[in-house]
Amino acid sequence: MYYLEMQNLIFYGEIIAIDGKTLCNSMDLENFSSAIHMVSAFATQARLVLAQQKVDEKSNEITAIPKLLDLLDLNGHIVTIDAIGTQKAIAKKIVEKGGDYVLALKGNQGTLNEDVRLFLETELKKNSSKIIEDHFEETDKGYGRLEIRKCFVSSKIDWLNQKEQWVGLKTIAMAARNHWLIENGLHWTLDVVFNEDNARVRKDNAGENMAIIRHVTLNMLNNAKKSFKNIALKALRKNAGWSNETLDFILKQNFKYVE
Repeated sequence: MYYLEMQNLIFYGEIIAIDGKTLCNSMDLENFSSAIHMVSAFATQARLVLAQQKVDEKSNEITAIPKLLDLLDLNGHIVTIDAIGTQKAIAKKIVEKGGDYVLALKGNQGTLNEDVRLFLETELKKNSSKIIEDHFEETDKGYGRLEIRKCFVSSKIDWLNQKEQWVGLKTIAMAARNHWLIENGLHWTLDVVFNEDNARVRKDNAGENMAIIRHVTLNMLNNAKKSFKNIALKALRKNAGWSNETLDFILKQNFKYVE
């Protein structure tokens, strides 16, 4: 007897971005149901969707993210979440599951965002700062423009009043970019390759189930695409529908037979 077993493509130290997306046309006016909002965990280096969690209609991402974290093996990985997920309980859960976190700060944490911003900006204005212990700069040229991205990090945070309230907090930083790969590598791709925003599947659990199928299919296409040169995901998906040879190749790239 043979079984299909998906190959393990996630390596130690993966950056796992967690973010939500609304399936715009999944709203069911006849049954007074709002559009489905899904929170996904996306491995930014492997470009794979690891898990997803539907947000309850009368709730928000803050309650869905802990449920999503329960589905993941975080040991040795870094979890990034936008400001809505910057919650003490979420940070604690990530650490308890063996992961590290990079959480965005905005005004939803009282004065914390302003305190960190003023501290780092003040240090950067100095000719020489012993507080800024590490920095990284990247230059990218494309689309007729030159972009310079900088990141500054400091572990000198004993002054921070809320430090002890955040389990495992070690450093603060200005600028973080990998989290936004979930917007381009997942959300935008789902709309372009699968036309997800226009999907009108809404009966019972069908909308959520189809979102799962799209995620699984996207994982398979991303993994197989490494073997194809100069072909977009949308074209690769079409080729799989037209050619059994292409479809067979994609399946073999993602699954192995176990006797």
